Order: sequence, then C-alpha cells, then structure tokens
Amino acid sequence: QVQLVESGGGLVQAGGSLRLSCAASGRTFSRDTMGWFRQAPGKEREFVAAITWNGGRLYYSDSVKGRFTISRDNAKNTLYLQMNSLKPEDTAVYYCATQTVGSFPTSSRGYGYWGQGTQVTVSS
Repeated sequence: QVQLVESGGGLVQAGGSLRLSCAASGRTFSRDTMGWFRQAPGKEREFVAAITWNGGRLYYSDSVKGRFTISRDNAKNTLYLQMNSLKPEDTAVYYCATQTVGSFPTSSRGYGYWGQGTQVTVSS
C-alpha cells in the first residue's frame, strides 16, 4: 500500500520558517519525480515545487521561488520543503505527491499518489 505522510506544518509568524517532511512508503519513490502542492481556502490546488528522481532538476512556482527549497533523501524515502520568509498568503494545506505518469512536473495531472496534507498557517 502506497502511503505519503506529511508533517511539519503549524502556525508561524510572517517572516518565519517551517520545514515540511513527507515520508513515503509502499513504492520505489527513488525513481519518481515528487512535488509539493498547496490549497488555500476557497482556492484551487496549486503547484509549489517539484524535484526529479535524483534531484537534478528543481521546479518552483514564481510565488515561492527564492524562499522555498525542495529536497529529497532517497535513502530515507523522504521529501522535504524548507520554507523561509513565510508570508500570510502562504497559508494553505500543503500536500506532497509522487508522479506515476509522464507529465510536466508542475502539472498535478501526472501525480497519482497524494498525502493527506498538513496545515500551514502564517500570521501577520
């Protein structure tokens, strides 16, 4: 059974930092492109960041570029998202996901497995 479990969310003041983790099991994730998406209340799910299987290519949305860093540890089957200089508009539920079919990494279409999400709230 494939499982993705996010952790590390919470409440932080604007300008603060959080590090999200996503523990993966049930699949050889070391061969997958993996990504982070988020969904704010009343909004559609949006792409945040993605990383190819060996970390050779990184993708970021314009809204987080320069503030967030995606990384992975294939030996630990874990995906990370370091979030710095957080803003109130970063408030959302953050989901990790793994690609199961070929598609551009910024599109949610190719991601077949998703975690349950972790809440990030940034106060002003």
